[in-house]
Amino acid sequence: MQNSRCESLSNLAADYIYVSTGDLAAFDVADAQPQSPPLADTSDDEKSGGVDREYTGVFEGPEKTLEVCFRRKDGSEPVPDGEKAGLRLIDRHNLDTICTKARCTILSSVSNDSLDAYVLSESSLFVYNYMIILKTCGTTTLLRCLAVLIEAARRLDLTLDWVGYSRKNFNFPEDQCFPHGSFNQELKYLFDHRNLSNKLDGHGYTLGPVTDDHWFVFVADKTIRSQVEDLHNDRVLNIMMFDFDMDVAACFYYDKYKQRISEDETEDESVRRISFEQTKASGIDLLYPEATFDPRAFEPCGYSMNAIKEHSYCTMHITPEEGSSYASFETNQKILDYASVINDVVRTFRPKRFVITLIADDGGVRELESNILDCAASSARVNIPANDKNPAQTYKRNNSASITVEEDTVCMMGNWILT
Repeated sequence: MQNSRCESLSNLAADYIYVSTGDLAAFDVADAQPQSPPLADTSDDEKSGGVDREYTGVFEGPEKTLEVCFRRKDGSEPVPDGEKAGLRLIDRHNLDTICTKARCTILSSVSNDSLDAYVLSESSLFVYNYMIILKTCGTTTLLRCLAVLIEAARRLDLTLDWVGYSRKNFNFPEDQCFPHGSFNQELKYLFDHRNLSNKLDGHGYTLGPVTDDHWFVFVADKTIRSQVEDLHNDRVLNIMMFDFDMDVAACFYYDKYKQRISEDETEDESVRRISFEQTKASGIDLLYPEATFDPRAFEPCGYSMNAIKEHSYCTMHITPEEGSSYASFETNQKILDYASVINDVVRTFRPKRFVITLIADDGGVRELESNILDCAASSARVNIPANDKNPAQTYKRNNSASITVEEDTVCMMGNWILT
């Protein structure tokens, strides 16, 4: 008989399903595809969602991010450093099931002693022993994977400890599928989720001006975040850039590169080669040195990249379409000053505006030697030198906001515009 811990997550216990009792069969993987547009009655999770939209030349670049931390069952022994345990024991079939719920698929992966990093059709997945980070863009349904993720961890004797969900306000909110039609709808989904709402008392927050770029955050916490076992790197910096330089954007159009360099080159080999060529042509290879890179180029345009180094990751996602161009850079690398990282990233893309967010425990923020999000506006300017094609540029911080939630989780965001 198959071990219960390895059984397909298609067959979930009722306590982990956000549907009525009569609809439990809807959780079969074969049925977990996007269905009809959002309905007024959103109580039935699996009968809600959205249809695939035809490509219109624009794309919702800013990602939804879900970070979930677990702890070992009381009394179990700690795992030696570098040994796979916990969430890293979830098999590929069940990882696929989790991703299917979010309407994305795994394309490639890289691993080291600390984590597994997966490039997805719609952004990235990072799996540590006791922490998982899932980022999805476009019209994905990220929160709908939460039930199967909780169930997968339960079968591994892990207890839910911390949940964080965040996203910037959408550029094209009318395209989103349930439960992402609005932040209020997302919060209702989380509050109505039986297992989550009964165990964790979470709250939603808005940072930044509602008339400009702003950031939605939901945090549910029953532990001291800094005590979670996998949080060697308890700071996550995200830079979201808009309307970036069109010469840079041109690097991410697939037909700019030779499709096949020899008759022996397979289609997969061609995609891999072009992916690395885009990485080098754009200068992305210089932004996270000495790391293992896993890039992916898309047709007709677009790019995703994961890079891992020791306990940390870096990920980038780019949609280069004129009129809606977007590039993001995120890392949990624990350094004392992010100024040089921010300058390097902004210099590479030269956007018209960008948003920076930081989420960390209170101690992690206090460790920073300088913090561009928490200094005087005059000290928060980002100066980019001139090059052969572009004049010098200066960005000023237009506004910023911060909040400490659930005892020790600090959320910060700021908007920068080109002067």
